[in-house]
Amino acid sequence: MASAAIAQPVAVPWRPKINPWVVAMTVTLATFMEVLDSSIANVALPHIAGGLGATQDEATWVLTAYLVANAVILPAGAYMTTFIGRKKFYMICVALFGISSAMCGFAPTLPLLVFFRIIQGIGGGGLAPSEQAILADTFPPEKRGQAFAMYGLAVVVAPAIGPTLGGWITDNYDWRWIFFINVPICLLSLFLTSRIVEDPPHVAEQVAEAQKGGVRLDLLGFALVGITFGSLEFILDKGQEDDWFASHLITFFAVAMVVAFVVLIWWELKQLKDGNRPLLNLTLFKRPQFAISFMLMFVLGFSLYGTTILIPQFVQTLLGYTAELAGKVLSPAGFMMMAMMPVVGILSGKVDPRKLIGYGFGMLTLSLVYMAKLNLNISYGELVLMRCFQASGLAFLFIPINTIAYVGVKQTENNDVSGLTNLARNIGGSCGTAFMATMLVRRANAHQSSMIRNMTTLSPGFKMQYSSLMGAFSKSAGSPGAGHTAQAFIYNQLIRQATTLAYVDIIRYLTIFCACMLPLLFFIPRPPKNAAASAGH
Repeated sequence: MASAAIAQPVAVPWRPKINPWVVAMTVTLATFMEVLDSSIANVALPHIAGGLGATQDEATWVLTAYLVANAVILPAGAYMTTFIGRKKFYMICVALFGISSAMCGFAPTLPLLVFFRIIQGIGGGGLAPSEQAILADTFPPEKRGQAFAMYGLAVVVAPAIGPTLGGWITDNYDWRWIFFINVPICLLSLFLTSRIVEDPPHVAEQVAEAQKGGVRLDLLGFALVGITFGSLEFILDKGQEDDWFASHLITFFAVAMVVAFVVLIWWELKQLKDGNRPLLNLTLFKRPQFAISFMLMFVLGFSLYGTTILIPQFVQTLLGYTAELAGKVLSPAGFMMMAMMPVVGILSGKVDPRKLIGYGFGMLTLSLVYMAKLNLNISYGELVLMRCFQASGLAFLFIPINTIAYVGVKQTENNDVSGLTNLARNIGGSCGTAFMATMLVRRANAHQSSMIRNMTTLSPGFKMQYSSLMGAFSKSAGSPGAGHTAQAFIYNQLIRQATTLAYVDIIRYLTIFCACMLPLLFFIPRPPKNAAASAGH
């Protein structure tokens, strides 16, 4: 019996044949390209509209189509790996992204460009969650934070440099090259992935079971996911433009989203009860670690994408910066995060991730308080300092949030975790963008109405400025024209001041959102040291 006990085999965790860091660099390449592509087209919209004979509003469908397709495939990607394997699914997504990118570059009309952007969004939506799941299985628990640091660089830095790179390519070459540059990267990624990446045994077992007929394709689940998240993305992207629920189209999609979402939850729980593989693994939300991580990732996406759009828009519309100079305001913060991510990756294996998240949201909140000092006389240097201050907090969030999300999760559920956390970041970014666009218009109008009430002849300040401007303009415009010119000048200054105050209001709202995340950390159970994603076994 003693010898039999000694001969009992010991389970050894699966590890890839290739160095894990080579695997990490291989899969990060395509993800960086995909995240970059989600923001690089923003600054090229006027050129796309002009080149294809479309209006600016019609050209925004180039962005909307990509976001909608991306949101639909994110939660479904984990499910698809059950049928075809993670490596094969990842390579299909890379190939789909590369082919559709080339087709986008060659598109002769706007409808065709939008169609190919939908395909591109489908391919791109499967890359980030697949990479995250690959990293979770490839690295041991004590090194997983460092692996997520590399992934975090792709997700956080790419949106910061996207507008700058897109502006430079559009100004110096042609807008079509923002799509063509993806093709060689996709080819390289396909070659490296085929040689380096491999599926772990538990993924191969799932595929084998599915091929035997043990798992059925959830077509109704796919349809409900498409209606729910596709409608949500459409509402967020077009809501402000169409005055939200004043539009019958927005109202229709809102109703469709709510109904589809309720039916989706019922259907997925029924699938689970019947013993079938659900498209969305809603049981993950029973774990406080995952549920709170989902909320934290949503707020991270909300604040990251919201401010990434807010700052360039502020400096271009109110300070007169060029698109390239506006991008340079964000670029130093990208280098800041590049420097901080490896440090956070090392700390995540030694420090309680809840403390790192608390520090990150604390710094992010303080940076937003500092950013509320925005004014029309602010210098380029102070803008860069504000963004770098914010980046120092953001770097401490992405890795620990992902680390906590995987605590207590079975190895077979890694794909589900990565798909849902990326969905939270994606939807959070879309909500942050829509929130900023809506509040900017509404708060600017509110401040403008309030300030106009003081523009009367009874106001000493108004009378003094009007008289001063009359004297200055009368020399060039003549007495009759000087009055109109002075009034126009004052009104223009009023609009600029009202818009600036609207930006400050948005930043204050973001500050409150981030500060409200700190109490949630007390509800996260203390994670075990070096908790593995397979700790749920």
